[in-house]
Amino acid sequence: MLIVDDLIATGGTAAATAKLLEQAGCELVGFAFVIELQALGGRQKLPDVPIVTLVEY
Repeated sequence: MLIVDDLIATGGTAAATAKLLEQAGCELVGFAFVIELQALGGRQKLPDVPIVTLVEY
């Protein structure tokens, strides 16, 4: 399962989504975001899978 979202800021929503999908038996293969707000460190809260962002601030 690839999780696609418009924005990663603190990472809470993406991390919760990953946890729910794993509990449902899905295999998480990565994340894709349009925008990443790097100063908020959301990437550190996510599982160790590939993460792609289009724009970083």
